[in-house]
Amino acid sequence: MTAQRLTGERLIDGMTPAEQDRARRVESVLPALREAAARADAAGEFPRGHVALLRENGLLGLVVPEEYGGLGGTLRDLAAATYAMGTACPSTALAYFFHNTSASRGLLPLEAVRAGLFDDAEIPEVTAFAERVLKVMAGGSWLGNFASESVKSSEANIAIATTARRTAHGWRLDGEKSFGCATGVADLYLVTARLDGVDGGDGLALFLVEREAPGVSSRAPWNGIGMRGSANHGIRLDGVTVPDDDALTLPGAFTRMLRMSRGSFVGNQLAIAAVYTGAAQAVYDHTLDRLTTRSFADTGRPIATSPMHQVLIGDMTQRLETAYLWLRRQLELETSEPPLRPKPDVFRQWRLGKGSVTEACFDVALGALKACGTSGATLDGIIGRTLRDLAMGLVMTFPAERGRLEAAKMVSDDRANALFATVEPGR
Repeated sequence: MTAQRLTGERLIDGMTPAEQDRARRVESVLPALREAAARADAAGEFPRGHVALLRENGLLGLVVPEEYGGLGGTLRDLAAATYAMGTACPSTALAYFFHNTSASRGLLPLEAVRAGLFDDAEIPEVTAFAERVLKVMAGGSWLGNFASESVKSSEANIAIATTARRTAHGWRLDGEKSFGCATGVADLYLVTARLDGVDGGDGLALFLVEREAPGVSSRAPWNGIGMRGSANHGIRLDGVTVPDDDALTLPGAFTRMLRMSRGSFVGNQLAIAAVYTGAAQAVYDHTLDRLTTRSFADTGRPIATSPMHQVLIGDMTQRLETAYLWLRRQLELETSEPPLRPKPDVFRQWRLGKGSVTEACFDVALGALKACGTSGATLDGIIGRTLRDLAMGLVMTFPAERGRLEAAKMVSDDRANALFATVEPGR
């Protein structure tokens, strides 16, 4: 008898036995996530029981190396997990994605140490913070990763205005983080701030902040159109004291660690696109089941056989496959050994790919709405929830238009900055 295919295997081809074992842990939590999805969306609240559920299954340490107590998963495991959770509850999948991005603040600094980017005097501070992050995650703590702020910069997707000032007792943080999942839910907040008096990227620093620390508060709940159960309304930091042991404030450490990323920013962003793809697959399956099991009253034929529905199904299928192609290609570029392409090419591919995936997934949900008609157009049904969740995907991190613009600039600047060119006389 053939073993039942794991949900994550719909995205990840050729899973190893170890990857399958980790994917089974994810599979075991999907029924509970799916059962709570509608209530989480209606209430606009993260289901508190999910933290314990994921902790008990060891999934809070999914991408933490085994030597630090984790499961030893890679980006392939994370993409499989967020995809699978996205088929059940996109809000939980999104929050889980942001928790796992915290691991990069441990993994990348250690890679930078091994690459010789820090000198002997700097290594102890960098290593201590990196290992603390990884051990905390492996120990079962949920980390809320807070970088985004309401301030905007024309030159970057994320502008950091939260300040960190040296005090006699460590560091004082002041600022407001406008977006970051698991607000009021996570055990610890991983906060990116700028060192007072240090300009540019060298001034970026990392801090582990206790959820209940004096001066930490949640912003007002955000009545989002979608992803409503991810507790993404952000935090305020008013004179919050962070001890040295919970800080990485070495100037330039943040930018040096980012040099070790294979892709965009910290190199795991494709796993957020996996959330959207999982949600699109779920609404596609729901729609196909609905259209093939219900019949027209006058002919008795399945609704899916009508020409209009055939066109809609074909369009949805094409858009879903488009999302898979972009996502799988990005995963291949960021995990292949040796690397298939230089980092600038991988970065450009992601800037194009993120928008291509999110737009394709949204179109799948839009097709589902059209195909199922007014009876399927309920606010609390899977089509209504998914359409709203995937609308959020269009704007999270950066919209497709910005990605295409940046990719075009990369291509044109490469051409414009070529050292030599040949032209015909008179031109």
